[in-house]
Amino acid sequence: MNRLDFLIDHLISERQDIGGIEIPEDEAEKFRLYRSLVNIRPAWEADEDFLQAEDEYLTELTASKGITDIADLSPAEDGICLWKGDITTLKCGAIVNAANSGMTGCWQPCHSCIDNCIHTFAGVRLRYECDRIMQEQGHEEPTGMAKLTRAYNLPCDYVIHTVGPIVQGRLTEEHCRLLESSYKSCLELAVQNSIDSIAFCCISTGVFGFPQYKAAEIAVRTVREFRKSSGIKVIFNVFREDDHEIYKGLLG
Repeated sequence: MNRLDFLIDHLISERQDIGGIEIPEDEAEKFRLYRSLVNIRPAWEADEDFLQAEDEYLTELTASKGITDIADLSPAEDGICLWKGDITTLKCGAIVNAANSGMTGCWQPCHSCIDNCIHTFAGVRLRYECDRIMQEQGHEEPTGMAKLTRAYNLPCDYVIHTVGPIVQGRLTEEHCRLLESSYKSCLELAVQNSIDSIAFCCISTGVFGFPQYKAAEIAVRTVREFRKSSGIKVIFNVFREDDHEIYKGLLG
């Protein structure tokens, strides 16, 4: 049995509510099934055999996609880089996850959001750690705040999870204040934990409704202001070409 088959079998065996699933032969479809099972898996502690196999599988998978080291990036301006790519392949101090208020990841199988991707490629221990943090906190994470976790099988050292504002209808000053708070909270948390570099995704844009240009303006302004008193290196990570053009116009 190969490693991926083992992982799938184990994930199915944990559940009493699913069964009769046929493991496909095609490797891409097999991975899709594995990812779906991981995405719906409750925040249970996993046994050592599963974790060892997961660590080996995800480490190889990420390496096959190609890892980008912050040391190899050229700054767009002093201490700030712009990079277009998959944030789960970025080697730096911390990457930022655009989380929901539950803070335990995206539970929709194979959803394309960054929250789903980060939890998928970090492995099941990330959800377990997030759940422990939220159980101790005793309430949902407020918008504009952030939490720090380990990164597990991601090439970065840490993940900083923040809940950005959701814009439905007209953009307000409160939306802007909360987005600025998300960026500040992440930066402050990084510095408090001696993290020397941080990669931001485009918090609150896309399906969360924050206008892209305004969000980028707030992000760049907040980072520049913060860096006046901190040497932390910042990467603005984008996935779409239109976001890349926006940030390119604002930086430098």
